[in-house]
Amino acid sequence: MSQEGDYGKWTISSSDESEDEKPKLDKPSTFSLPHAGQGAANEPRYTCSEARKAAHRRKRSPVKFSNADSVSEVSPPKRQRSGSQEDLGWCLSSSDDELQPETRQKQAKNIVVKEERGISSKDSAAQRPGNPTPPAHHRLEDEEEEYETSGEGQDIWDMLDKGNPFRFYLTRVSGIEPKDNSGALHIKDILSPLFGTLLSSAQFNYCFDVDWLIKQYPPQFRKKPILLVHGDKREAKAHLHAQAKPYENISLCQAKLDIAFGTHHTKMMLLLYEEGLRVVIHTSNLIRADWHQKTQGIWLSPLYPRVVHGTHGSGDSTTHFKADLISYLMAYNAPSLKEWIDVIHEHDLSETNVYLIGSTPGRFQGSEKDNWGHFRLRKLLKEHASSIPKGESWPIVGQFSSIGSMGADESKWLCSEFKESLVTQGKESRTPGKSAAPLHLIYPSVENVRTSLEGYPAGGSLPYSIQTAEKQNWLHSYFHKWSAETSGRSNAMPHIKTYMRLSPDFSQIAWFLVTSANLSKAAWGALEKNGAQLMIRSYELGVLFLPSAFGLDGFRVKQKFFSGSKEPTSSFPVPYDLPPELYGSKDRPWIWNIPYTKAPDTHGNMWVPS
Repeated sequence: MSQEGDYGKWTISSSDESEDEKPKLDKPSTFSLPHAGQGAANEPRYTCSEARKAAHRRKRSPVKFSNADSVSEVSPPKRQRSGSQEDLGWCLSSSDDELQPETRQKQAKNIVVKEERGISSKDSAAQRPGNPTPPAHHRLEDEEEEYETSGEGQDIWDMLDKGNPFRFYLTRVSGIEPKDNSGALHIKDILSPLFGTLLSSAQFNYCFDVDWLIKQYPPQFRKKPILLVHGDKREAKAHLHAQAKPYENISLCQAKLDIAFGTHHTKMMLLLYEEGLRVVIHTSNLIRADWHQKTQGIWLSPLYPRVVHGTHGSGDSTTHFKADLISYLMAYNAPSLKEWIDVIHEHDLSETNVYLIGSTPGRFQGSEKDNWGHFRLRKLLKEHASSIPKGESWPIVGQFSSIGSMGADESKWLCSEFKESLVTQGKESRTPGKSAAPLHLIYPSVENVRTSLEGYPAGGSLPYSIQTAEKQNWLHSYFHKWSAETSGRSNAMPHIKTYMRLSPDFSQIAWFLVTSANLSKAAWGALEKNGAQLMIRSYELGVLFLPSAFGLDGFRVKQKFFSGSKEPTSSFPVPYDLPPELYGSKDRPWIWNIPYTKAPDTHGNMWVPS
């Protein structure tokens, strides 16, 4: 079905699933703009989503914005003719008819496209006068990069032990103020010998660039055993195996994905040292782009010592983190993870003060429903969160980088079973049914992406599709802009996912969750069989921060993410600005598979995904 709007002409496939609910190798929507770059040379060397492939192509072959008379801001698309959310909807014609050939030709001529192959965004931005946003330093992904760490002379141990009692970090971002990276970590920091003498490691992830990953390990650790836990099938699996073949120390574990549209989305590192064990739960794919100019989250465990033989106790924490991590790994039913389960058994994880929240594919009934997904969150909040007086006035904030199909209206999932889990607070019973607690959803707008450090290609990591968006215009009324002055990351598009409950004045936090789970039923689970069964498609993993586990009645919101010891230790570092700002009348959620040709991004380019 061909469509025309303020952003150009596009062809829509029949699929109604979002990118995170599709197999990675599904074909994207295709576009009818001239000179779209094609060919294997423009494909990334790792398996990834179609949205990321589009971003990779546009970095390699930018489509230059060359109409000097065009408007300087993104124009809103035409509004739909009907529906209560029409001012928040995306333009799609009410007709399914194909445009006539002569009409197509006229429209194609109206769009000025100049594709420049082999020119980096850095060079193109430098050639453009009058750019309101300074261009970021940007290189093609196959170029060698300098050894990026947290900064010369910085005492990483001091930063870890004294500056962050929650052990919650952001990744370093290239192109922002140094002060906003002072407490941030690069993957090379995490794998540094300062953290331990590495014996072996396991990397759980969705997207792998094996050559790049090996270079992130210090030279002395690059031949240590590495297990890659992935969800690739068929061609993607063969491609990953081919990537890993040159490295004799790499072995692979394929996570079973027996339910359609599921993904292995968990992002975790298990690092075994001579000195002990460390667990890292984070939000970044194992590719350079995810550690370069995006906002990403990391939870870094303490160094867990080996259990002293003859001592009593299981080596577990009051949050049961050890038992829950073992249960999560056992759900893979994979022989190659058995030795890692044994390793965890052999270590003392009692210093952990976060709760593990995982999702694993399956259909769960009875008490098993409470083990995974949003029912796991519901159970933990019921058992360990403190009751809130006038809790209905405490808003929920959800922040994510991808969105699944929510259904025809909010009652189908978002504001029924999912919100019911999010508003659970202590053992006090609440009348079942719709909660009045406000719901604020943070997802980048087109303008957020256009003015970002990466420019439009940042949208390759925000794979909300037009097929999904057009069916749930009601959802967009909940959307708020991305803004992160508190961490210096307003222009670093988020790939982090966070959920929390806040006081009405946004000064206190009842709980905070950082996770790989986006806003989708595939990630969190959806009830079936009249509520008797929870169905989850994907693997996800996150950690829940509850004040009680830290000996506190509540968390205060930290005023500045990197303010260090200037604020009380009970202040929690939220990586974006509060309260979130609702979309304005001209704001639209970023949708990856339609073109944006009305205004240039920070590198002087347009977005033509094909």
